[in-house]
Amino acid sequence: MIVMKFGGTSLESAAAIGRAAGIVAARRERQPVVVVSAMGKTTNQLLAMASAAVAGRREEALSALSALKNFHLDHARALASREDADGLEQAIKEHFQDLSELAKGLSVLGELTPRSVDAISSYGERLSARIVTAAFRKAEIDAVHVDSRRVLITDRRHTQAAPLYEPTNERLCAQVVPLVRSGQVVVMGGFIGSTEDGVTTTLGRGGSDFSASIVGAGIGAEEIQIWTDVDGMLTADPNTIPNAHRLKVLSFAEAAELAYFGAKVLHPSTVLPAVERNIPVLILNSRRPEAAGTRVVRQAVPTTNPVKSIACKKNITVVNIHSTRMLMAHGFLHRMFEVFDRYETAVDMVSTSEVSVSATIDNTARLEEIRHDLEKFAEVAVETDCAIICLVGESIRDTPGVAARIFRALEAINVVMISQGGSQWNLSVVVSAKDLTAAVRLLHGEFFAELDPAVFD
Repeated sequence: MIVMKFGGTSLESAAAIGRAAGIVAARRERQPVVVVSAMGKTTNQLLAMASAAVAGRREEALSALSALKNFHLDHARALASREDADGLEQAIKEHFQDLSELAKGLSVLGELTPRSVDAISSYGERLSARIVTAAFRKAEIDAVHVDSRRVLITDRRHTQAAPLYEPTNERLCAQVVPLVRSGQVVVMGGFIGSTEDGVTTTLGRGGSDFSASIVGAGIGAEEIQIWTDVDGMLTADPNTIPNAHRLKVLSFAEAAELAYFGAKVLHPSTVLPAVERNIPVLILNSRRPEAAGTRVVRQAVPTTNPVKSIACKKNITVVNIHSTRMLMAHGFLHRMFEVFDRYETAVDMVSTSEVSVSATIDNTARLEEIRHDLEKFAEVAVETDCAIICLVGESIRDTPGVAARIFRALEAINVVMISQGGSQWNLSVVVSAKDLTAAVRLLHGEFFAELDPAVFD
């Protein structure tokens, strides 16, 4: 068995879904389970509709829903067979009737709770899974839809739910595996699940990748395929480095670092269930299915290149905290981090000296409150419009001279902050946003002038 996940850009139109059907049909003998994202930008549009409703713009919200309904109906009519068309159209209309009632309720309440966010945003994947199932059936694939909320069980943390693996695995084995063994292709919506008492939850934005990994681990898949719109993981963002090189293979640890620090090909949590079961993850291009893609495995392939890829995280704010009380003081860092924890703000990087600490955050929603509380025991200075550049590779820590090469390449760039040691797989620097493109190009030229053919293409 394999799991095949198709992202929104791989399902954005009837033509794209047709390509996905061809890709699945070519792999039927491998007993695929297909996990799908919402079509195109559906989730964004649903959340924008919800915001309009809460703001009292009821007619705007209902108009947006009408347009989104027509979009899905048009694609359903183009993709479904005559036998499935009526049932699919009725299901879509019922979904949008439910959404319309939710929008009207929000306009009255004027409040969007996390539970409401999950209820509304779940419809993108629920609609997509129904339409893709019908398209596969028209393509003569024996496909069956399984509502993910029946099998993927989570805790109650709405918008960021965590899977409960024991009940999830039990349900996957009872409800999905028999269908696959009988020769059917199961189609499930990613991103969504439910609590044990049936309340809809979501795994967070980008969670369809996580869903695929959860399903793959639960059914004991031999491989998890992530079908997207790029050829795989690259040595840098192709928007910054047009001639970036494809990675043939990298480790789970490297992939997780790259995902966390801005590489958008994988959701940061995707690899976790796969790591535990040692299931390879393949990143493939649905627009070029013949491309080899990138294989993510437990152990890195030895290479002469210490750096595998460069990731970037934009819109970073640096919080500089200075206090002479910190010198030889017990508990200062605990007190500082307790402030960030109180306001539920994650810290990406930390650098310390005898009397100062610098920390980076990418969520500034509670920054003023954080600053106010920190200033009760320290001086605080904030630097905005920064970016983290993260160089990732399992050989970075064990290769002499990597830091020297970084600073040599960046000799004309002001480096605000540097961090190595928190992870053996990355070395990160912070620069001003205005210097980001130049810095990445200089680093890429330094570390990828020569390539090990065993790892790079």
